Amino acid sequence: MTDVVVPKTRPAGPFSAWEIELALRYLRARRKEGGIALIAIISYVAISLAVMALIVVMSIMAGFRHELLSRMLSFNGHMYVQGQVLSDPNRDAVVRRIGQVPGVVSVTPVIENQSLVRAAGQTTGAVVRGIRPQDLGSMSYVYDSLSAEAKRTFGQGAYGGDNIIIGKALAEGMGLRVGDPITLYSPTGADSAFGNLGGLEKTYRVGGVFTSGTADFDRAFLFMPLEQAQLFFGKEGVWDVIEMKIDQPDRVADLYPAVRAAAGPGGVVSDWRDRLAAFWGALKVERVAMSIILGLVVAIAALNIISGIVMLVKNKTRDVAILRTVGASQMSMLRVFFVAGAAIGVAGTATGLFLGLVFCLNIGPIQHFLEALLGVQLFNADVYMLDSIPALVDPGDVFWVAVWSLFMSCIASLLPSWRAAKMDPVEALRYE
Repeated sequence: MTDVVVPKTRPAGPFSAWEIELALRYLRARRKEGGIALIAIISYVAISLAVMALIVVMSIMAGFRHELLSRMLSFNGHMYVQGQVLSDPNRDAVVRRIGQVPGVVSVTPVIENQSLVRAAGQTTGAVVRGIRPQDLGSMSYVYDSLSAEAKRTFGQGAYGGDNIIIGKALAEGMGLRVGDPITLYSPTGADSAFGNLGGLEKTYRVGGVFTSGTADFDRAFLFMPLEQAQLFFGKEGVWDVIEMKIDQPDRVADLYPAVRAAAGPGGVVSDWRDRLAAFWGALKVERVAMSIILGLVVAIAALNIISGIVMLVKNKTRDVAILRTVGASQMSMLRVFFVAGAAIGVAGTATGLFLGLVFCLNIGPIQHFLEALLGVQLFNADVYMLDSIPALVDPGDVFWVAVWSLFMSCIASLLPSWRAAKMDPVEALRYE
């Protein structure tokens, strides 16, 4: 008699096909289990909407932050050089060396001082910025907003001429138009054989009106040719600062060694993060705060999974007892209900990511459609100087939103699944 060789069977591993199939079968709607299906649908919708809201809000905040920083950094420099190099006879050579540093786009010597402005019977304060006519193009928003006549006449005449450029908000506040006279008062006048003449008053002509994209700058600044500013403020042969613009403002730290070497021992280098430290810090705090608040919304939505799995475990008590009796392990039962809950989280997260990305990538057409449908202006382009609400999708933000949503869904699924795994089959069948 020959022995019959029985092939050895290996037990199914974790998250095997039968566990996943059973978990998905439990999630399918049945008439007598409609409550479970309804809770699963509510959890799915809640997670989807929470993830979508988190992505949309963070993308819009990133879009506004990018637009605001772009305008502020277009108006101001990205890096600055100060110190003894500003009065050095060889400072023009320093400017050339800095301009040759890889990554530096423009180098602008600047005179900047406060002044009283008087016109049309009104007096206010303003910051006068003296720059060379050829450096006006380094401020893209300002330069693009100027008329061809303003660009042509700026810097023409003796010591740069008497044409100055003022901001739109300042012009509207004082009732000025191109060609009108405007009187400036300097707290420090020009030097003479008798010493400094003290306060100097001079009348200029409004040669152009600029728009920087930031109302505060348009209200507080006006531009004057560099030579005229040196003469007006008694700073002949002196610069206040050398401003630089680089191709990647967020990587200014990488250019520090090269710029320091080009500026020489008499130059002190700083960057926009130092000058805009309060603003930059406020943006970071706002970003973190909003991420935490909206992250809690996702967490609360994910916690809805607990109630659904708890009801599922209660209704499937008999099934669990039978499966345990025929050999299913505690961990198998845990994985079955864990997969059921995690599937809701995965589906909700995927749907929320899709809806959020579609909304952000098409936010302009959606805005215009709603404005046409409702007959109201949802976003005033004249105030923000943008055609539509800006939205900048950051892949890093999308990644962490997805990870956080999946993590909270798994945590919410694990708690009731652990209860199902600890169930005693004898006690469960006793009451069936």
